[in-house]
Amino acid sequence: MSDGVYVSCANGTIVRQSAGVRKYVLYNKWEVKNYSGTEKTMKKIDMTKGPIMGNILLFALPIIVGNILQYLYTTVDTLVIGKYCDYKAIASVGTSSQPIEVLLCVFLGIGTGVSILVSQHIGAGHRDKVKDACVTAVSLVYYCGIPVAVIGWFVAPLLLKLLGVPADVWDNALLYTRLVLCGAIGNIGYNMNAGILRGAGDSKASLYFLFVSCVANVVLDVVFVAYVGWGVGGVALATAIAMFLSWIFSIVYIRKRYPELGLPWFPGRIVWSEMRKILGIGLPIGLNNSLFSFGHMAMQGLVNSQGSVIMAGCSISGRVTGIANMAITGISAAATTFSGQNFGAGNIKRLREGQIMIPAVSGLITLSFGVIFIMLRMPILRMFTDEAPVLDFAQGFVCVMLLSQWMYAVFNGISCIVNGTGRVKYTTVINLMMLWAVRIPAAYLIAAFIDGKYYMYSFPISFAFGMICMIAYYIVSPSWKALMAEANPDKEKAKDKDKGKDQDQDKTKTIDKTKDKIKDIAKEKAEGKGKFHFPRLAVRKI
Repeated sequence: MSDGVYVSCANGTIVRQSAGVRKYVLYNKWEVKNYSGTEKTMKKIDMTKGPIMGNILLFALPIIVGNILQYLYTTVDTLVIGKYCDYKAIASVGTSSQPIEVLLCVFLGIGTGVSILVSQHIGAGHRDKVKDACVTAVSLVYYCGIPVAVIGWFVAPLLLKLLGVPADVWDNALLYTRLVLCGAIGNIGYNMNAGILRGAGDSKASLYFLFVSCVANVVLDVVFVAYVGWGVGGVALATAIAMFLSWIFSIVYIRKRYPELGLPWFPGRIVWSEMRKILGIGLPIGLNNSLFSFGHMAMQGLVNSQGSVIMAGCSISGRVTGIANMAITGISAAATTFSGQNFGAGNIKRLREGQIMIPAVSGLITLSFGVIFIMLRMPILRMFTDEAPVLDFAQGFVCVMLLSQWMYAVFNGISCIVNGTGRVKYTTVINLMMLWAVRIPAAYLIAAFIDGKYYMYSFPISFAFGMICMIAYYIVSPSWKALMAEANPDKEKAKDKDKGKDQDQDKTKTIDKTKDKIKDIAKEKAEGKGKFHFPRLAVRKI
């Protein structure tokens, strides 16, 4: 027998690899056996087997570490500005993040759609479709990233006017927005490639990309701001260059580590069937995120109307509250992959087991982080500024947010599990209602009848609303109940019992027919009417 291996996939498919092949691309945990019977296992996180929370946390840990790097990434910007500029510069960077978020969120949602689609194809064992989805995603990066840079340059002033940015921070805010949007293709490309790898069960790779980006951002921040003296413009330029480097590094990594994906450097063919699926899943998420960002702009407009002190307070308090969000983001990404892989593999019983466990653990971890950082809030906040009015507002904001974000963690965990099955419409509606029907009206009512500096209480109100709505979806939704019913043990037992009864009845009927036939033959023989013909045996000469 010639040399070679057989690859046993998670879905039972057996693939033969020819002799001389030394490298194998394993989308999940595939067992590779050679003809001599030896076995080696490539370690990937397969969400369709093993302990659920063990896999979730193992998958989420690199993402959480990556979030820490992202936190350092954005925090260094604020620290450098706070040290070498003033609190007005901090306010300009904080308010500029909102219009940038609006333009990028649609494409980040599409990246999430790619991740979900890849995970579903992997769960179903469709390797060719995984490749088609990846190639199509690369084309989307270019066809989306370049227009965002061009359009963003001209639209930036309009967006800042809608935010009501004060005159004392206008110039810096406009400069920061334009420069960061010029590097938007790097941001989109990085998130698209990270989504592909997360969908494939590889959450560690994005950690490497973020490490490169973080180191580059820190070095460039110090060079451009501390030594060259470019101020806010230097911070924006460092951010754009760092994200571009992380995108390039991600392409090199995928092409070297996963060559069978055929990830190209430049846009090429588009598989329209995959494009429709990507947009069908990702576009509602992206539009939801974008509309959500418009809501953030409306909230930012309220903040801007309170003056630069409140603007700066919101900006630095976000550095603390963002820490609690790290666990939410990591576990939610793992929940989406868990749901997509198990749904694609038809493993509904396992999906049912994780639908309560994952959001509950996410909420508990988030609350634990919140309590810890409430106790550490003042030392952290003083790293950014010594302005007493700014610190006074920021510490109150931090307490309110960190004591309520556990509800958002539960809401987001359930939403990601539902999204992983492709059911994105309900979660989109609830996300929009949380912001536009609950949070924004509550914030403006608080500002009108109490005081604008207490607007942060609108956040826990909206978190509670979203959590209740998603729990209700589990309980009330006919579509979700029908899906979960497929994993009902009692129902499966009843089906097996009925199937057994049918088989017994068929056997009884067959036996009765055989007995009747024997009786007929015996009767014919007794009457001398029976004719027996023995089949001829075909004998082949060897």
